Amino acid sequence: MPKPNKPNNRFEHFKKYLPKGKASIQEIVREPTAGGIVFRHGAKESEIEILLIQDAKDRWTIPKGHIEEGETASQTARREIGEEAGLFDVDMLGWLGKIHFRYRRIDRLVLMTTQIYLVRVRTDGNEIQKEEWMNGIKWFPFNDALDLIEYEDIAKLMLKAKTRIREEKL
Repeated sequence: MPKPNKPNNRFEHFKKYLPKGKASIQEIVREPTAGGIVFRHGAKESEIEILLIQDAKDRWTIPKGHIEEGETASQTARREIGEEAGLFDVDMLGWLGKIHFRYRRIDRLVLMTTQIYLVRVRTDGNEIQKEEWMNGIKWFPFNDALDLIEYEDIAKLMLKAKTRIREEKL
């Protein structure tokens, strides 16, 4: 009659399938954030350009950041666009939607909800300046921006923004 496997031996066999060195999730953290799809018109009034920033991991995205105590989401979007892009003279044209991100930060699961606004720059927009942590900042023709944007949910809101800009002649 064969001997049954010892429990330790069976566990050792499965250890190779378990993540190594990762702490288990100890806490779930919610982080509310806000940002904007910032646009301007190109050489022709019919051309729409979108401002994108390139983060430290080379991902193209929109200006956004954490909502501070006492701030509304719209105020945060305006502040973050100023801080991250150097654009302070902007029109907040309304809420486009919200997106959800989830990622792990050591032993925490971070659930991030980002409120996204449609924002028109009042100037020519050439005063943009990147922050030190960024790898880039640039105005892109709408279709190029759509191709470059890293996050699918933001791309969907960009399409919604384009429709609104055209329909409302913004």
